[in-house]
Amino acid sequence: MPLGDFLEGIRAAIIDKDRKPKWRHRIKDVPAEAVATMLAPLDGDRLTFNEEDRVMKIGFIGLGNMGAPMAANLVKAGHEVTGFDTAGVAVEGARQAASATEAARDADVVITMLPNGAILRAVATEIIPAMRKGAAFVDCSTVDVDSARAVAADAEAAGLLAVDAPVSGGTGGAQAGTLTFMAGGSDAAFAKAQPLFEIMGQKAVHCGGAGAGQAAKICNNMILGVTMIATCEAFALADKLGLDRQKMFDVVSTSSGYSWSMNAYCPAPGIGPKSPADNGYKPGFAADLMLKDLRLAQQAAESADADTPMGALAQALYEQFVEREDGKGRDFSAMLPRFEKRGRGN
Repeated sequence: MPLGDFLEGIRAAIIDKDRKPKWRHRIKDVPAEAVATMLAPLDGDRLTFNEEDRVMKIGFIGLGNMGAPMAANLVKAGHEVTGFDTAGVAVEGARQAASATEAARDADVVITMLPNGAILRAVATEIIPAMRKGAAFVDCSTVDVDSARAVAADAEAAGLLAVDAPVSGGTGGAQAGTLTFMAGGSDAAFAKAQPLFEIMGQKAVHCGGAGAGQAAKICNNMILGVTMIATCEAFALADKLGLDRQKMFDVVSTSSGYSWSMNAYCPAPGIGPKSPADNGYKPGFAADLMLKDLRLAQQAAESADADTPMGALAQALYEQFVEREDGKGRDFSAMLPRFEKRGRGN
């Protein structure tokens, strides 16, 4: 291959502090056995191209608010993406499949982003027989730990690599490619998926074996639900005490009350970084989804015999907000106007 053509296939390489090259874009039409003759600028080490650095065939099943932008980022990075969604959603630059099985067939990696564990199990039952041996099944849905482990067991029994890799970062992170992935699975499975995580996100943590990614996500989002409620309560209390909201934010955001719910996703309009509160609580992360995650946390707590009273209370409050008040279809931070209208006796 002429050197010019070889270099044309290289989009960008980043040398981190660990001095290991991390490819932000894939290498197209470069043989797997190719070894760069270039030298790394920091220490002179030769850079090698692994199989994962080449263009992959990716099946992406579930092209909703999260899945569509994630798939779009894989397309932009030069991968061959075949997508499927029951609603007929298409991603520009990706081939549209007529079924989940068609999307999965012949793929190097299949990624799923689905609403719940029951749907994940049904899709897995459909596509696993169609996937080629050695391919990776990467589920990015947020589901119960038992479903994640059951799907992983079925995939591994069929000769596949399996990763449960739920995400944090919401639709904004999916669009910007700044998601955090919490991954469970074998070392080999994580290594296969990691180059794709680097395209769709800014961080991927290998949490352990099958189901560990879902366990991490459930624990993380239980904390998120509890801290958002506490943040909304504090703003409502500050209002009734005559404390200026901006002053409260300035204090709490730099003091021991610091949290992501306050600093990055403030529920008070016009305070802190732009958030759904500044857009009439149009959801970035819907209250319905927070309720789903809190229920998953309580289900896991019951199964593991763990005492989670704050998580249980957060679930009860979000159930009331979503099912009996006006929370359905609103952002989960819309708890603030709820507390603004209430006193201690109601």
